[in-house]
Amino acid sequence: MTMSFDPDAVQIALRKAWSLSTASQWTADNPAAGQCNVTALLIHELFGGDLLKTPLPAGDHFYNRIEGRRYDFTASQFDEPIAYADLPTDRAEAEQGATREQLAELRVAFGRHLI
Repeated sequence: MTMSFDPDAVQIALRKAWSLSTASQWTADNPAAGQCNVTALLIHELFGGDLLKTPLPAGDHFYNRIEGRRYDFTASQFDEPIAYADLPTDRAEAEQGATREQLAELRVAFGRHLI
């Protein structure tokens, strides 16, 4: 079952939900840092669509495509714009960069903040 998708509400809720418990790179100055795997997994779980990745120097960056449109809710962690490759990927690959505990923590916190 998927929820109705409002990208603006999702972005606001994610910014409030991200923490050191959802990614070890999180900082108050850069809350999206390290959150791409866990965020892409949660958005895929809740809203469906496709999981995508783009190889970057620091490793693969994960994000979503919903109803044919790319949504990268963690792009703000980067200083430079991303040259997206939009390579299809799957949950198993995205899960390599996020623990079950991080995903569970984000799921609960996101549910608290999504209005």
